Order: sequence, then C-alpha cells, then structure tokens
Amino acid sequence: MRNPLSKKIIDIQPSGIRKFFDVANEMEDAISLGVGEPDFDTPWRIREEGIFSLERGRTFYTSNAGLQDLRNEICRYLKRKIGVSYDPKKETLVTVGGSEAIDIGLRCMLDEGDEVLIPQPSYVSYLPCTLMADGVPVVIPLQYENEFKLTVEDLEKYTTPKTKVLVMPFPNNPTGSIMTKEDLEPVAEFVKEHDLFVISDEIYSELTYMGEHASIASLPGMRERTIVINGFSKGFAMTGWRLGYCCGPENIIEQMTKLHQYAIMCAPTTSQYAAAEGLRNCEDEVQEMRRSYNERRRFLMSEFKRMGLECFEPYGAFYVFPSIKEFGMSSEEFATRLLNEEKVAVVPGTAFGECGEGFLRISYAYSIEDLKEALGRVEHFIGRLRGQRK
Repeated sequence: MRNPLSKKIIDIQPSGIRKFFDVANEMEDAISLGVGEPDFDTPWRIREEGIFSLERGRTFYTSNAGLQDLRNEICRYLKRKIGVSYDPKKETLVTVGGSEAIDIGLRCMLDEGDEVLIPQPSYVSYLPCTLMADGVPVVIPLQYENEFKLTVEDLEKYTTPKTKVLVMPFPNNPTGSIMTKEDLEPVAEFVKEHDLFVISDEIYSELTYMGEHASIASLPGMRERTIVINGFSKGFAMTGWRLGYCCGPENIIEQMTKLHQYAIMCAPTTSQYAAAEGLRNCEDEVQEMRRSYNERRRFLMSEFKRMGLECFEPYGAFYVFPSIKEFGMSSEEFATRLLNEEKVAVVPGTAFGECGEGFLRISYAYSIEDLKEALGRVEHFIGRLRGQRK
C-alpha cells in the first residue's frame, strides 16, 4: 500500500506545549503552569446569552462571515480599542478561534516560495501554517537584551526580495513582551518601504499592563497592509467557545471568507450570540480579570527577584519567560527534571522556537495559591541545583 500521508505533514513536528501538561495530568499532586488558558469562568452575561440563544432555538447556520450583529460589535470594539474603522460587511470575518484566521490568512496570501518573517519565540502555529500554505518560514530570533521586541535591525537581516508577509505576535506568547506605538513606528516604515503585508496576532490585546495596547494597523499607511487577528479565548475567558475574528482589506477578507466557506461553513452559532453580548456589556469583567492577572504577574516577578532567577519584566499576556541558563542544562532537561523531581509542569522555551533555548514559559493563568505552592517547589529545585555546583 502506498503511503497515504503527505511528506509535508509528516515533517512537521507536533506542538511541544501539551507534552508536559499531559504528563502532569496523570501525576498525583502535580501542579501545571504550562497551559495558556484563563482560570476564570466565562463571564455570566456571556454564558446567559449563549443559554438564551439555545432556548430560543437559534441553532441554525449563520452567514459564512458570521452574524451581522457580532460583526457590527467587533468593528465598534476595534474602533474603540485600537482606533481603526472597518466595514462589518466587507472587511470582517468571524472564525473558529484566532488560529483559523492565521491558517486561512496565510493560505490566501501566499504563493509557493513566498517568504514569511516569523519572530520567535512565538506561538507555535505560525511556522507549520506557513509550510502548509507552501510558504517559506524565515525565523527572526528575538533577543532577551531587547525584551524580545522586534526591531528594524532584525528585519534588515532577514528580509529578501521574496519576503511577502511579516507576522507580528504581540502581546507575545510565550515571552509576555509587548510593542508600544513608539516600538511599532519604525517597523511600520520598514514594512511600507519593502512593500510587505502584516498578519498582526492581537489575541492578548486585552491583557496589557503598561498603558493601552497599540496595533500596527493604527499607524499611517498600515491599515491597508494589515490583517488584524483577535478573538475571545484569552481576554473574555472563552477558550472552549472557539471563536475569533479577523479584519483587514476587503480584497483579502473576501478570499479568506471563501476559504472559510469551504472549510468551515461558519463559526459556532451559540458562541457568536454569546460573544456579541460580551463585547456589548462585559468590559467590567474583562478589566477585573486583567487586574487579577496583573497581581499575579507582579507576584511572580517579586518571587523571581527574591530567588535570584533572571527574568525581564513582561507587560502583556499571562506568561513570564525566566532564564535558566545559569544551571547549564537545556530547557527540555530542566523542565523534565522539575516535573519529575518537584511535580511542577512548565513549558521549555524551545517549544516556541530554537531561540527559546535557555528559557521556560510559565503561565500565571492560575490561582495565587497554586502559584505560591508551585514557586515554593521551583525554589527548592533551583536551590538544590545551586547547592550541587558548590
């Protein structure tokens, strides 16, 4: 029998995020700080609207692009939050999570051999989605010394005549790094100068802790070059509802909607009704979640400083990215030993690209009680390692 699988998919490695979480799930008394999922329940208003939509029998397909009411609310939200206006009928598409938008965006924009600039460490989907779209991923290693921000100097090293798309993964998973308006301005000028397009993944835009989130789409000349991708999983604690969206130039969104039509049909109807309510009336709940995450962020940074564990201060998402280079072992080895010896699961930095070597991703989307217990175990572990070196 011939091989039923394509070489392309066989060569793609599975995600490294779930590995340690799955092991910890089977381990008694283990604490996982590995998964990027809010520990809050979805706000009650959102759940109630979802229930109400089911009670009223709203279980039909929506239009391919999504409920018009939801698309209207998305455009109002983006105008309010990032100062960019979109046409809800022609420039807005509701997707199955932000991940679908990344996938179909790359498939609609790339021809074979087109290069995609992917700053790393970053979310695991960008690279395989580029490969499946017949594009060529070009990794830009971000630097700890720059707080893992993207600079024009980085872009100059890796941009070629074949470069077509730049992925902007900020606020960043796994580092928690953000890009301010001042950081984005020279990048935007470079993009325009080299006639590039941008996929701006802003799924963590609600979770920033140093002023308001800045979108590259809001800068002069960038709206027509940028696909803004966002969703409800992180800021609205709606991971299981599987709902995202993208906004951008009509000619790109039109083709993304066509691909979405064939592959998906439409996003879940119940989730769409619920999300519209979230955008209308759940600002207070979102702000409360942000406040709680910020408390946990500050707690972790204080504890790392007390332990002498090096970590730049992140101002976005709900992750910290401490360095473990002092211990002279790989991120994979450190994470494996921490899990086996202290029953704490974290994600090796290399799950997000080779330049994540020497770092760990620790999520603080967990209760303060769990974080305190886990950090106590981490302190015990690194204390033992330091003692062994003496």
